[in-house]
Amino acid sequence: MKKILVAPLNWGLGHATRCIPIIKGLIENGFEPIIASDGVALELLKKEFPALVYFELPSYNIQYAENGKNFKWKMIAQIPKIISAVRNEEKKIDSILEKHQIDGIISDNRLGVFSKKVPCVFITHQLNVLTGSSSYFTTKLHKKYILKFQQCWVPDLEGHNNLTGKLGHQSDQIKNVKYIGPLSRLRKKPLPIVYDLMVLLSGPEPQRSILEKKIISELENYDKKVVFIKGIVEKNQIKVEKNNITFYNYMNSEELENTFNISNLILCRSGYTTIMDLAKLHKKAFFIPTPGQYEQEYLAEKFEKEGIIPTCKQEDFKIEYINRIEKYKGFTNYGKKITWKELFNLF
Repeated sequence: MKKILVAPLNWGLGHATRCIPIIKGLIENGFEPIIASDGVALELLKKEFPALVYFELPSYNIQYAENGKNFKWKMIAQIPKIISAVRNEEKKIDSILEKHQIDGIISDNRLGVFSKKVPCVFITHQLNVLTGSSSYFTTKLHKKYILKFQQCWVPDLEGHNNLTGKLGHQSDQIKNVKYIGPLSRLRKKPLPIVYDLMVLLSGPEPQRSILEKKIISELENYDKKVVFIKGIVEKNQIKVEKNNITFYNYMNSEELENTFNISNLILCRSGYTTIMDLAKLHKKAFFIPTPGQYEQEYLAEKFEKEGIIPTCKQEDFKIEYINRIEKYKGFTNYGKKITWKELFNLF
């Protein structure tokens, strides 16, 4: 069996969760996935695939600003730390390849997970990296990294009917880009509705905790049935029932799939992995983008303009805004069947 190293970025849970169908595809097609990541992304995949081999990579340790206006400057200040982590990542990958006879690499936004010795794939939904006035330069830098890889997989559709908009579609197409279709670990099931509202949190601190406190405070004025998933991956799952709200620290894929299907409406960030899940399940939702994160703000605005999902700023959110959802059409399925065998021909 050929060994393929799969390495998602540890930035919230989205990169790790969208790698789950890729890992399953590798197993189903006779490959042996080897997982490399850090932090909660690594812990999540260990819970999903306990029998696989794992390696811990150097952490980028990205922190968000508490004030969204400072997001870009906080990220710029962390660039030296990120560059150092990427260099250490490259050394670690060289060591792993030498000792474990890796036959290929799939990197989800980890810039240092690359080798000239084996075929390498880079996964991203951002061919244009939006950072305000510096978008031109961040996009050029990102493109430089993308072109090192044999292929760049964009989990979206190529035509006008797509999920990423200008994020994943450039006017001057990058030569190694391959649109593979949206990635989701979830399936739509005909289950009866149990919860009126599902709250789904994720993302780096401190913004995850800030939003958690904000929503819990607002839910004091909401008397319908709620399931609240905090997005905190810990050793054991913790379930707490308080009045009309059932809290979980985290859920595995199977539990999350069922909870999505038995929930009427979704309240969440406008992260791209969540968007792919909502599209797969044809769900209606309300988006609260992470303050200052241009990508999430752009996607939330895009879907509101298209009449699909309403949105508001984090500091403005009120629980009664949930009622706006019914005026929007929600997602339809943008999916196409991914041909794993064809994709894995590279290896």
